[in-house]
Order: sequence, then C-alpha cells, then structure tokens
Amino acid sequence: MPFRKYKYRQEYLEKVIQKGFHKKLLISKREVIGQIEYAPAEVSGYPIIGDDVIVMNCIWVLRKAKGHNFGKMLLKNMKESEKDADGFATIALENHWSPWFIKWQMEKLGFKPLDSIKVTHKTKRKEQTFIIYLMWMPNKENAKPPTWDKQKLLEGETFCMAHPFYRPQSWKGNILEAKKEVLES
Repeated sequence: MPFRKYKYRQEYLEKVIQKGFHKKLLISKREVIGQIEYAPAEVSGYPIIGDDVIVMNCIWVLRKAKGHNFGKMLLKNMKESEKDADGFATIALENHWSPWFIKWQMEKLGFKPLDSIKVTHKTKRKEQTFIIYLMWMPNKENAKPPTWDKQKLLEGETFCMAHPFYRPQSWKGNILEAKKEVLES
C-alpha cells in the first residue's frame, strides 16, 4: 500500500505525539498480539470533550491470544501511566459488523455508557443500523464525565484506516447518518 494513503494518519501523529499521545504494543514470541492507543481528549481521534480526560482511541487483542486478560492488562497499563487523569473515555459499538469496540467488551473492561447515537454507515452495509456509545470510566471520585460532539462524530474519522468509521480522502460529507436517539445522559 503506498505511503500516501496514510497521509491522514501521519498528519494526526505529527499533531498529537508531543501532546500526550501513546501507542503501546503487546508482543509475545516476537509477534504483536495486541495494542492500545490513547491521548488527552483535546488531541484524541474522537470528538470527545472533557477536562483531564484520557480517550482510548483503540484497543485490540488477537483472537488467538484471548483468555489471558491481555485487554485488562493493556487498560491497567494505560490507567497506571495516566494516574492523574480524572477518568477515561472511549466509544463502544452495538450491532456493528466489526469485531472492535463491542459494547459488552468495553463494559467488561470497566467502562459504562453515558450517551449514544443510532446510525447507519453510508458506504458499508447501508441497511444495517448500529449504535455508538460514549463510554466512561472515572478515575477520581468527583470526576466530571465527558461529552461528545455527535455532529463531528458523524463525519467519520481519519486517524486509522482500519477503524469502523474511517472516512476515505475522496469521500465528501459525513460517512455516518444519524437515526433516532437511544440513550440520553
């Protein structure tokens, strides 16, 4: 794949690396079997808003490595490295076809839903409605939960080509279309 296709990723990394972005790989037997990526809300790949909030952009563990609590280990490492954060936020998906960000998995890691939006994807499985949740895990007793910009979320994202909301360079307009609201905070 030509490097130019990673232009948005490169631009994102150049903007955020010096502002608290982290990407950590889980390696076993010389093979990457998992990873976690996170940043302060103000430079996160998601339109999540909050003071002293760390946003988890991505977490995954290969299926062949499941059953060893590697996801919890990656999350614990993030929490330890960002122990002064008020809390941690991310997204979760329900009824989406990808194996990433599944709501029950995010809940198993300790996140709780704050808000949601029901959407369809404009280019993939257009007839399938799915739900995106704003997820939250406070780190301090009186932590103020984050909010999110749903309109910006509908645009899709450009920080990772493998992401379920990836918006190609050639796409004009929003990649997601809002349906009826599900859960309000």
